[in-house]
This record gives sequence, C-alpha cells and structure tokens, in this order.
Amino acid sequence: MRVVISEFMSLDGVVQAPGGPEEDTDGGFAHGGWSHPFFDPEVVGGAFDNAMTNAGALLFGRRTWQTMAAAWPERAGDPFADRMNAIPKYVVSRTLDDTGLTWENTTRIPGDKAIGHIRELHGTDGGDLLVMGSPTLARTLLSEGLVDELRLMIMPVLLGGGKRIFLDDGVLRTLELVSTVTSGAGVNVCTYRPVAKA
Repeated sequence: MRVVISEFMSLDGVVQAPGGPEEDTDGGFAHGGWSHPFFDPEVVGGAFDNAMTNAGALLFGRRTWQTMAAAWPERAGDPFADRMNAIPKYVVSRTLDDTGLTWENTTRIPGDKAIGHIRELHGTDGGDLLVMGSPTLARTLLSEGLVDELRLMIMPVLLGGGKRIFLDDGVLRTLELVSTVTSGAGVNVCTYRPVAKA
C-alpha cells in the first residue's frame, strides 16, 4: 500500500484544527475552522473524493481518529460518509484500548509498535493507506521515509503558529511536484512525491 498524506495547510505550514473551533486547541490555538472560507466542493472537495477513491484504508493518530469517529457515523446515508464509515481504519495510540474503538472497521496499532506495523501495511498490496490530519503521525512517517505522496491543500492564510507536519531536523528531502490545481478561492491543491536518492 502506498502511504499518502493529505492535509489542509496554511501558507505558513500549519495543519492544526482546520475543521472547527474545538477540534484542537493545544498550545492555545485560537483559529480552529480556518479552512472553511476557502473550501469549495469542486476543487478541494474533489481532491478529497479522489483521495478516498484510491484509498484502501485510513490511518490516523489518536486525536484525529477521535474527532473523525465523533463526526462521521452520524452522517450515514451520505455516499462520502458511508465510504468513510465502511473503509478499514487504523489508529495509532498508546492510550486507547480496543474497547474504545467505537467507529466501525477500526483496528488499533499500539504506539510502541506503530512503525513496524505500518511498514508491514506499506509492503502489502491494495489501495492507498491514507493519512488525514494526524500531524504527529505524519511527521513520524516523513522521518521514517514511509511517505509515498503528499497531497497538500495550501490555503491563502497565515496562522502565525500551530502544529505542522514538516520536520525540523536539518535533513534535506527533495520532492517532485506531480500536479497542481488552483481553486477560485486561491487554494493550491498540490501533489508531491519524494525523489529517490541517487
């Protein structure tokens, strides 16, 4: 399975709480829901539809999984929601136990075994292993060289601080731009793939 990371991102690289004010207030983050003014069904929504069409499973960190698990089951009957609810899901967590896996088709990956387990999934056939949100997990996957594709919906806003997925480790990582589409609201939907080291 290819590991694909899909993120709403501000121009200054913030991915924290794009969906709502209470989504993630860590560090006093006060701009939750910042992506809403820039969302359009055709370009940004189309990018999500495409990502879900190619996904064989979803992979989340605990916080993002809990946010999604609280939202999607109640939306049953909508085709996108039905796909979100039916698709296999994995959540990496040191604190959840199996009794807390209330969202159907979810498997827990213990935090201390996550990289090994994800490497195994990465080596299997199937659709994409799609990561949405989950900035801590995304950073770990990038540091381990496990990311095959980044799909970034870069929005024309500066948030001045917040969680990011990019590493601050001094390592050079070269990407190639595979495609880009710009929405009428100024969102650049960019797909990048790592360039193999010679």
